[in-house]
Order: sequence, then C-alpha cells, then structure tokens
Amino acid sequence: MADTILQNHFKFGNIEQPRFDNFEVIKRLGFGAGSIIYSVKNIKNGKLFALKHVVRKEGENGRMIEQVENEFRIGNKIDHPYIRKAFEIHRKKQRLRTREVIMLMEYCPGVSLEQSPSRSLLDLLLIFRMVADGLGGMHNQGYLHCDMKPNNIIIAENGAIRIIDLGQSCRNGTIKPRIQGTPDYIAPEQVKRKPLSTRTDVFNLGATMYWSLTGKYVPTLIPKQQADRLDIAVKPEQSETIPPHKIKPKIPVGVSNLIMDCVKFNPADRPADMPTVISRLDLLIHLIADGKPIGSNGINGNNKSNGANGNHNSGK
Repeated sequence: MADTILQNHFKFGNIEQPRFDNFEVIKRLGFGAGSIIYSVKNIKNGKLFALKHVVRKEGENGRMIEQVENEFRIGNKIDHPYIRKAFEIHRKKQRLRTREVIMLMEYCPGVSLEQSPSRSLLDLLLIFRMVADGLGGMHNQGYLHCDMKPNNIIIAENGAIRIIDLGQSCRNGTIKPRIQGTPDYIAPEQVKRKPLSTRTDVFNLGATMYWSLTGKYVPTLIPKQQADRLDIAVKPEQSETIPPHKIKPKIPVGVSNLIMDCVKFNPADRPADMPTVISRLDLLIHLIADGKPIGSNGINGNNKSNGANGNHNSGK
C-alpha cells in the first residue's frame, strides 16, 4: 500500500469524495463525528478497506483532524483481533495547516451494537466478553479507549466483533485538558479532568452494558443538553443509578450486580481491570449456558427474553 497517493477529488453528490491510486471507492458507509467513512477496494488484489475522510471547515480548530491522527497513531500500534487496525494516513495541507486527512483502515462489515437486532442475554454477555478482551488488549499495551459505547462495537454476521473509533484514546494515566467522551457513557473522572485509568474503560463498558440490557442510560455528570459546553458545573455526586434487574425483573441479579459495580462513581470501587470483568462474565456465561439460576431471584439466564438491546422493548 506504499503506492497509495492522495490525489485530487471528484464530487459525490454535494460531498467531495477522496481518490487514491490503485484504490476504487465502492460506496459511502456512513458519517462519523465530522467524518465520512467509505469502503474502498484495492484494484490490484480486490481486498476491501475502510477509508475515513475529514475536511477542516472554515472556523474549525482542527479537533476532528487531531482525533483522526490520534486514531491512526494508536490504531497502527495496537495488535488485537477485536480492535480495528489503521494502516495509512495522508494529509493535505494549505497555508501550512492540515486541511484534510484521509486514513485507510481495516474494513469491518456488520452493524453496531446500537443498531443490531434484539439479542439474547447470553449473546450480549458473549459480546461484552469480547469487548472486555479487546479493551484489555489495549490496556496491556498501555492505552485506554475512553469512548466505549454501543455505536463503537461492530458485530459481523458470524458474531465476530471489532472495537472502532480510537480518536479519544490515550495513554493510561493521562489527564486530558478538556472533557472528552460521550455524555451517556462518560465516567466521572473524564468530566472532572482527573487521571484516566483502566477503570475508566470499565465504567464506559458498564454504561454500555446497562443501556444494552435496559434501554436506559446510566446517570452521568454531563447533562446531555450541555454536552457541547466545556464550562459545565460538575454535580457533587452522581444521581442514583437504578439496578438493571429493578428496571427489567428478568435480568438476573448477578448480571445486574456486575454492571452496577462497573459504574460506581468512585473509580477505586469498580473492578480494577478487564481480566477481573472477564472473570465475572465467564462465570455468568457458564451459569446461563448451563441453565443454572443466577442471583437470589432464581431467574435462569438462558431465556431469550432476558436480554435485549435498548432500542427494543423485549425483556420487560
């Protein structure tokens, strides 16, 4: 792919579409935060890739371009089967400023967890286990994801997953100068600009599990309507989080307890790392697969109605 060259552009509707030597744009896959994603094919060998394209607009400070560059730096280093790989990045400058960035990435066909059909509790726990494994792989290499949410988990038809969007990822222990994260899944320490750790990803994953099972959001320190403000007043303590099994009684208490532990306000009260989360998930998966009761309510987890994505109302 060394012969890939950023060239001129041609119009695709009202949107400029990037063009590469030896690559053919197949279709536009969707829009990210300030970016457009395409599928492209290597003309020489027919292999498919994904391409992320970001153009700096007038008046913008370049944060979206910075995030793509950050995603490349980390995605190019991380080697894990559940983390989307980044292969190349090309920049186009104008007046010494980067005007646009194009990044070539692994093509990951499938749908996001946010968009996928209703799934059984067992299927969801298996997905969460793979996500925890992928995040643990990042942690082992010294990096955090910092924006784990249902839309950043891609599920293929064969059940394989990819964790995408490393634009907000950083080194373990980083203190960010500004608030970064998704309001409905953001950890308290992200809002308070405190040091970030593996427990930050534990919270983000716990909030993702909470939504996937209940269709509700964990209360966070950023009111959604104020998400674009950086000068928000942080509430002194987190609003009370209702345990998942009290929202949907068919959710086993053991599953509910794990999620509640992951979204504790104080990072020190959460599971310390992904291996700890995986160990508890493995036990839950084993009990559910064997049809054994979990928790004091004696509800078996192998009933399909026990788990559902938040945009579906099964499991009530």
